[in-house]
Amino acid sequence: MKNNKFIITALLLPLACLFLSFWSCSSSPQPSLQPEKEASPATPTPEQKEQAASKKPSDESATTSSLEKETTASAEAISSTENKSGRSQDEKQAKEDATAASLQEDTPVKDPATCLELAWQAYQDAQTAWDKGDLDTALLALDEAYSLLLKADLPPDSPLIQDKNDLRLLISRRIQEIYASRISAVIDNHRSIPLEENKYVLAEIKNFQTKERKYFEAAYRRSGRYRHLILEELRREGLPEQLSWLPLIESGFKVNAYSRARALGLWQFISSTGYRFGLKRDRWVDERMDFIKSTRAAVQYLKELHSFFGDWTTALAAYNCGEFRVQKVIQAQRINYLDNFWDLYIMLPRETARFVPRFIATLLIINNPEKYGFNLPQPDPPLEFEVIEINKPVKLSTLAKNIGVASKTLEELNPELRHKSTPDQPYSLRVPPGYGQKVLAVLDNVSRWIPPEATYVIHYVRRGETLSTIARRYRTSISAIARLNRLRSVHLIRPGQRLKIPSRVRYTARRAASMNLIKEGEKLVYIVQRGDSLYRIASAFNTSVARIKQMNNLKSNILRVGQKLIIQQGLPEGARVYVVQRGDTPYKIAQKFGMSLELLLKLNGLSRRSKIYPGQKLYVQSNN
Repeated sequence: MKNNKFIITALLLPLACLFLSFWSCSSSPQPSLQPEKEASPATPTPEQKEQAASKKPSDESATTSSLEKETTASAEAISSTENKSGRSQDEKQAKEDATAASLQEDTPVKDPATCLELAWQAYQDAQTAWDKGDLDTALLALDEAYSLLLKADLPPDSPLIQDKNDLRLLISRRIQEIYASRISAVIDNHRSIPLEENKYVLAEIKNFQTKERKYFEAAYRRSGRYRHLILEELRREGLPEQLSWLPLIESGFKVNAYSRARALGLWQFISSTGYRFGLKRDRWVDERMDFIKSTRAAVQYLKELHSFFGDWTTALAAYNCGEFRVQKVIQAQRINYLDNFWDLYIMLPRETARFVPRFIATLLIINNPEKYGFNLPQPDPPLEFEVIEINKPVKLSTLAKNIGVASKTLEELNPELRHKSTPDQPYSLRVPPGYGQKVLAVLDNVSRWIPPEATYVIHYVRRGETLSTIARRYRTSISAIARLNRLRSVHLIRPGQRLKIPSRVRYTARRAASMNLIKEGEKLVYIVQRGDSLYRIASAFNTSVARIKQMNNLKSNILRVGQKLIIQQGLPEGARVYVVQRGDTPYKIAQKFGMSLELLLKLNGLSRRSKIYPGQKLYVQSNN
């Protein structure tokens, strides 16, 4: 009996131990906390060893199998725990990196130079995305670039101001191109211009064959001087070489061509568009007449227009009348694309509408002159020159005489010089090949020459006025007015037209003979006449309306005939009193003190007919 109890106990105890071990593993904490301790098997007690030794072979076999299963399950649990622990650590590291990046983004960049550098990098990222055709990414990068640009708070005198403005312009242009590419149907004619011989083109060919034949042939002859330079720029930018003939209809290949729309030069830039593409205009130069700089500007403008509209015919129309005008016409059709330029043709201004067929007609004639009855002349030889740097204002005619060339040669090579003289600043002068060293050698012997200040008054044409009446009023000539305003006809002026009137004196308008001052003590007084106004009186005597009103306590601009107005009171600034001697004349006194006769008369309220006498006190200003 005891033996049976012993056997039963020996069988049940191992099973109980296995059950307890399984229950403790399933209810224990997560193995990730202490994986090593949970992975190690429990150490059997001496009693368990004794009981296990007393088992039958079959029981030993069953126990061994159960232990192997437990060991395998424990190993799998440990492996799973390690994988979960690894993933948990990776996720934790990723969250930390994201938090650090978020903090870095939220931290404002205070250094303006750093902001500009980051903005430039963002713009370059946008450029890369644009090249790949990823417009959305490009827009996001441009938005980031502009936001960084706004954070760059620069003082007004910072040297980075120009960099900021340039980058702002680049960003805006790229955004415009991206949006334009979305609403324009891009035709695959980037490398060539379609030559469609329709009725509009044939009409322009007929004009060139008849009444404009001499103009066409003369312009073709002049093209030889500049076309090689134009082709070089077009090839550099990858644009159609056909565009090199555009100046033939724009300006006839004349660098100083001037239109009634105030467009100037080989490529007919108006001043605002020229400034937009970097063409400088000041007292000394007008780079719209520079055949190299204006060509570079025109190529960039054409490239921008093509990227905006997508086809060359529409781009050429926009070159003539402006992209906004053409875009407005396209939008008026209630579509956001353009399939055919000739559908747009009839809706454009007449001059612009003719521009494209005239250009196509030009290309057709040049490609096959015999077909259209032309025997084109030999083009002029290309301009050849070398460039030297000078820093002295000299007259081109004087310089040409000293180096033994015709003054016309230097003028043709440097047409942008407005007064045919070099500016009083560093300047790149073009000279014939082989004459660079000669110019530098004689430059010290050539006298400085600075053009006189251009003095003119602005006159707005009134109804009934002619150039003749205007010239008489300002004591100038009709030809001088026409030349200063580049008028094609001296008979065609319109009311409201703005004219520059040449003047030899500094004050706004030469006063009429009857507008004389009267000297009363130390005051110069003017008596109001019919037709006078405060503005006219102030202009005639080189003063201001406000000063006249202040000296005469006037509350309004209303005047009455016969009213006395004080124009000058007391000793003028910088003047002194001179007592007239026997034999003096106004001219001699003016010469004696180095002042102009006009100024002497003005200071003393005199006219050219006024008489002076010995002992009379006059105001004079000495310039010695």
